[in-house]
Amino acid sequence: MALLQEWRDYAYSEEMQNSKEGQKLWENYFALEQGIYEKLLANPAEVVEGTVQELADKYEVPLSMMVGFLDGINDSLKEANPIEEMEKDTKVKIDIDPEKLYYNMVECKAEWLYNLPQWDDILSEERRKELYKEQKNSGTIHNENRKVGRNDPCPCGSGKKYKQCCGR
Repeated sequence: MALLQEWRDYAYSEEMQNSKEGQKLWENYFALEQGIYEKLLANPAEVVEGTVQELADKYEVPLSMMVGFLDGINDSLKEANPIEEMEKDTKVKIDIDPEKLYYNMVECKAEWLYNLPQWDDILSEERRKELYKEQKNSGTIHNENRKVGRNDPCPCGSGKKYKQCCGR
């Protein structure tokens, strides 16, 4: 069985979701994950390469945790790794796209990661605010064909109800 499936079967099992053991697993994982990100973001232009086992050794984390990390970061890389069939001797590459990574951290509500001080040297505060807003708005559905109701805010932007403004 591929390492990723083993990780998912274990970490996302029902017994792990609803137990103190599961809570400890995730607390430990998030602490290790933060440590890896601190190292990666200290030199964001560096492309980290090696086998899954070599990366686990490099970042001093258990193999299963490295597999979980690679699963989590895969959508934020310039080139995705073959995580579905990954084994401990599979060569992987961590070449992050900083904007994608920041956006995805916001999407996952990983505040402890998107607020790391290393971001100050990577993306400007303005760009981080833009990415944050862009991600938060991505889930908002705008219906342009909807008719304005009497008690809705007026679309002119006055702040008044439609019936007290343009609806007269």
